[in-house]
Amino acid sequence: MRANGTRSDVHVAARGNARAMDIHHGLGGGRRVEVERRDGSRVVVERGGRGYVQRPYRYGGREYAHRTYYRNGRVYDRYYAPYSYRGGFMSVYSPVAYYPPAYYGWAYNPWAAPVPYAWGWGGNPWYGYYGAYFTPYPVYPSASLWLTDYLISQTLMTAYQERAAAAAAQAGAPGDAAPLTPQVKDLIAAEVQRQIALENAEARSAQVDPASSGINRLMSDNVQHVFVAGRDLDVTDAGGAECALSQGDAIQLTGPPPADATAATLIVLSSKGGQECPKGDIVSVAFADLQEMQNHLRETIDQGMGDLQAKQGHGGLPALPPSAQGAPVKTAFAANAPPPEADVSAQLNEQAQEADKAETDVAAEAAKSGGAPAEGAAQAAPAQISMGQTIDEVTAILGKPKNIVDLGAKKIYVYNDMKITFKAGKVADVE
Repeated sequence: MRANGTRSDVHVAARGNARAMDIHHGLGGGRRVEVERRDGSRVVVERGGRGYVQRPYRYGGREYAHRTYYRNGRVYDRYYAPYSYRGGFMSVYSPVAYYPPAYYGWAYNPWAAPVPYAWGWGGNPWYGYYGAYFTPYPVYPSASLWLTDYLISQTLMTAYQERAAAAAAQAGAPGDAAPLTPQVKDLIAAEVQRQIALENAEARSAQVDPASSGINRLMSDNVQHVFVAGRDLDVTDAGGAECALSQGDAIQLTGPPPADATAATLIVLSSKGGQECPKGDIVSVAFADLQEMQNHLRETIDQGMGDLQAKQGHGGLPALPPSAQGAPVKTAFAANAPPPEADVSAQLNEQAQEADKAETDVAAEAAKSGGAPAEGAAQAAPAQISMGQTIDEVTAILGKPKNIVDLGAKKIYVYNDMKITFKAGKVADVE
């Protein structure tokens, strides 16, 4: 539970066909259900009924995670290559097809002259809702800037659709937003350009290399990379307070994380206000969540590259040279993969209903166990945390923290009713 009495997280072990179920209630009102099933598959259900079913898939001696997504009535699949990073398992996006090298060159390099482009968003509700937060470039001197506006617009459009489905978009956006400035958008455009170059390099072998395509490179190349949130996410700031990031927010690395870190420290570059982390806030984001942001960036860029190729020569966009006009070539692993899940929507709905039941049962059990102990039963001594205790000693008493703020030599472990600050691995302060 949060300090204000609202529900935050529910964990259920071994229920039905689930090996484990984790339910998170976000600060923004959304709920995320993650289920690890006994057959090795994984189901994630988010606000608005969207989500995915993931199953393991092996081809050519390599492991892949095959996800079938359901969003706004649309079903599509994506592939990810698992890899290990700092003791945890990540999944890096693996494109199903690659374009001719000349197309990547055309998309990477500046065009002969800046071009205007009419997106046609004027009458769309999402653009009116986020109009104070996002302004497209007036002209486009390169594909990377066009793709940046494509990335942001698609992300905000999806966010609005999900909020509208949950009746959360009617009140209007908060008035204390810190919008995407041209400077922040230029930082995102630089990331887009790096991804175009990376995919061009991958195209030679037609497969991703997690060492370069995953966040391990981004954490160690001494570049203060920018990430764009692809879903709502609750994080913790340097003071141990919880705040929210939402789809389309931009955050930037403050530097490489320490060798023993489990999360990275970033600064918030843009915010939509309300319960969101304010601009300039320093937040801690788990590596797995950063990898999902990076996956969102690459997936949306790939989608945009397809739209850009289809629209070249129209609406003011420059025409492709003949050498760049070839169709993308599908990878062997994608060509031989099983089809998307046929009943993904039904599976998501089933897990959402099971989560509803699980929450009801857990709440009832918690209320029941919260009563007075049985007569004659020994009452457990309260947990005692003392100055100088080590991290291992504290976690042995209190268990795993809800959040960890990693500031190098200083770490803050956040529990439901206290915050513990460690310096040099020992308790230095308790709040």
